[in-house]
Amino acid sequence: MVAVLLLVLTWGRDLPGGIVALVTLVLAASVLAAVHHAEVVAHRVGEPFGSLVLAVAVTVIEVALIVTLMIDGGDQSATLARDTVFAAVMITVNGILGISLLVGSLRHGTAVFNSEGTGAALATVATLATLSLVLPTFTTSKPGPEFSTVQLTFAAVSSLVLYGLFVATQTVRHRDYFLPVVRQGETAKPEEHAPAPSTRTAMISLGLLGLALIGVVGLAKGVSPTIESGVEAAGLGHSVVGVIIALLVLLPETIAAVRAARRNQVQTSMNLALGSAMASIGLTIPAVALASLWLTGPLVLGLGNTHMVLLALTMVVGALTVVPGRATPLQGGVHLVLLAAYLELAINP
Repeated sequence: MVAVLLLVLTWGRDLPGGIVALVTLVLAASVLAAVHHAEVVAHRVGEPFGSLVLAVAVTVIEVALIVTLMIDGGDQSATLARDTVFAAVMITVNGILGISLLVGSLRHGTAVFNSEGTGAALATVATLATLSLVLPTFTTSKPGPEFSTVQLTFAAVSSLVLYGLFVATQTVRHRDYFLPVVRQGETAKPEEHAPAPSTRTAMISLGLLGLALIGVVGLAKGVSPTIESGVEAAGLGHSVVGVIIALLVLLPETIAAVRAARRNQVQTSMNLALGSAMASIGLTIPAVALASLWLTGPLVLGLGNTHMVLLALTMVVGALTVVPGRATPLQGGVHLVLLAAYLELAINP
């Protein structure tokens, strides 16, 4: 609530250095609050619903932030949706997944998860990323790495359909594919020492989770001018701003995923990582397609050659990681190196 109050007081204002420092501290506290309330809700509803709640909540607010910045930015925001979505995919699939595998395997010998559910999630992410971010580079109906209106509509509808199918698979028909396991084929036992919170407590935490996420994203937008100034002063590309904002927004999911990995619930970490990547594409593309009806500037979605290579390598490595259903620190390290390569190329294209 402090974060939301500070957001109201600072929204749309030029912030001096001292206020930026205060906003940053409250932003960090809001991230921790979001993780706490998400875990309360997750404990009440169980997996895989808990990880779905956090992934969707963060993504919905992230989408609202992207559309708001596109409306304010004019032609300069033509690549904003693409850069933000791709940053989210690389951070989740390589960063969150990689650090979760590394923590889980170092602490418990090997990180064990369900290859059926995780493989289905990765396949969906790969399809969504290719349809939305790769194909626009090669289509010819419109000049530049852009979709025509018909193509953009198809991509938006396809994204919603695939995301809806995945959620139905994860929560209804094949829920057991997404439950934590401690070894191949054995479902993790619930923690008896931690009774589930009451419905009232869970509902309060759900409301406070929404407030915390609004605070995280809104305050991140508030400090973005300072970040932009720092990026420009350092002579870095404008896409670095999107990477920094994405890192801030995805902090709650990162912390929650690492905590789950430490408890030997790596499947929960995988649900968070891949679910966030999927929601980022599946909800952002339809939202920006709808927003393009009244936005006058171009909407550039197609990736450049370097980013397409990184995306392809990420998906190939991800598939090889997922197939065995267990991972060592090596697999986690490989994904983290891919994230480091993406960040280095964002700074030094």
